[in-house]
Amino acid sequence: MQRGLLRQLLLVGALGASALGTAMGAAAADVIKIGVLAPLSGPSASDGADFIKGVELAVDERNAKGGVAGHTFEIISADVKDGSPDNVSSAAQRLINTEGVQVVLTGYASLSLFEVDLFADANMPYISSGPSGSFAGIVTKDPGNYNCCWSLSPSYKGYETDVLPLVDGLIADGKFKPTGKKLAMISSDNPYSKVISEGMKKSFSAAGWTVTVDEMVPFGPVNDWRAILAKVRQDPPDLVVNTDYQPSNSALFLKQFLEQPTQSLVFLQYAPSVPEFVDLTKEQSNGILYNLIGGAIDSPGWSRGQEVLKKFQDKYKVAPGVYGSALYEEAEMYFAALEKVGDPKDHDAIGKALGETKVDAAPGPVEFDPATHLAVQDENHIPVTFYQIWDGKRFLIGPKKYATGDFKLPPWIKQ
Repeated sequence: MQRGLLRQLLLVGALGASALGTAMGAAAADVIKIGVLAPLSGPSASDGADFIKGVELAVDERNAKGGVAGHTFEIISADVKDGSPDNVSSAAQRLINTEGVQVVLTGYASLSLFEVDLFADANMPYISSGPSGSFAGIVTKDPGNYNCCWSLSPSYKGYETDVLPLVDGLIADGKFKPTGKKLAMISSDNPYSKVISEGMKKSFSAAGWTVTVDEMVPFGPVNDWRAILAKVRQDPPDLVVNTDYQPSNSALFLKQFLEQPTQSLVFLQYAPSVPEFVDLTKEQSNGILYNLIGGAIDSPGWSRGQEVLKKFQDKYKVAPGVYGSALYEEAEMYFAALEKVGDPKDHDAIGKALGETKVDAAPGPVEFDPATHLAVQDENHIPVTFYQIWDGKRFLIGPKKYATGDFKLPPWIKQ
C-alpha cells in the first residue's frame, strides 16, 4: 500500500518536473533578443553608451508591463569600435548569427552604411538613425529589396542648406552684423562631415558669401587645431563652421579658438549635442551654435519630446544625447510592429509594418518615405532644430514654434 502510494507520488513529481521544464522552455522561447550595433569603445564610445541606454529604457518599460504580444525582451550588443568596415561587418554578422535576435537597432555603425546590405541579405529588421544620405543611396536602387531596413533619421539636406537662412535671419533682425559675409569651413575626412561641409559651402557661396578658409583634417583624434586657426585669423570671417562631429575634437577646437577669438559666430556640427561636449568645455561653450535633425525636441510645443527626455533623465540622472532618445523610439517602433504582426520571426511582415509607421516621436511626427526608407523631414514632420548653449543648458532658438530661448551674441563678439 505504501509502495503504491510512493510510486504515485514519484510519478506525479516526474510529471510536474516535466511540465515545469516545458514551461521554462516556452518562457525562454518567448524572449526576443534585440541586437544593438554601437561604438562601445573608441572615439565615439559616449554615443554608443547613449544607444544602449535608449534601448534599455524602452525594454525595461515594456518588460515591466509584461512585454508585447506575449514576448519579453533582452538586449544583445555588438561593438563596432572605430566604425571601420572590418569591425562593423564582424559586429553585424555576430548579431545576425546570434540565435533569438529578431531585430537590430543602431544610431550609426559605419558612416557609409554598407551594413544595410548585410541585413537585407539576412532579411533582418534593421532601424538606423545614422547618416541618411548613405542609407538612401543604398535603398533607392531597389526599395523593395530593403523592406527590412528603415531610417529614423531624415534627409540630412537640411544640414547643408538651413544654416544659411538662420544666419541671414539673425542679420535681418539686427542681432548680428557681418563685416563682409566671409565663411571659414573646417571639416573631417569622413562621409558625414564632408558631405555636410560641401553642401554648406555651396549654399553660402550661392548667396554671395566668400569662403576664406577651406580645411579638412584626417578622420580621427585631432591633437592641435592651431595651424588651421592661424589661417582663420589671417582674414577674420563672420562665421566659423567645423563639421568634425567628435566631441573631444570639437571641444579642443573651441578651446583653441577662444585663445584668440575672431569676431565670428561659431557653428559646430553635432558635437555640442553630446553631454560630453559641455562637460569638456563648461562655460567656454557659452554662445556656441549647432543644429539637429532627429534630436528630441525639448519644448512645451512638443510634449512627446519632453516626455521621452524626462523618462531618460529620471532613470539615468543625465540628459540623453541625440541617440538616447532616437534608440528609445526605434525600440518603440519595433514593439508597435510586433504588436501588429504577432510573430517576431515573420521578418517580412515586421519590415512592412515598420514602413507603415505613423507616430509622434521625440524628434517630431514620423512617417517613412517609401522611395528612400527615410523618415520625412519637413515643417509637418521632423524639423531641423537650432540650439545655442548658455551656462551648460541648450536653448532651442528655431523653428519659432518650438523655440525656448532667443539668440544672444556670444561673449567673445563685441558689437
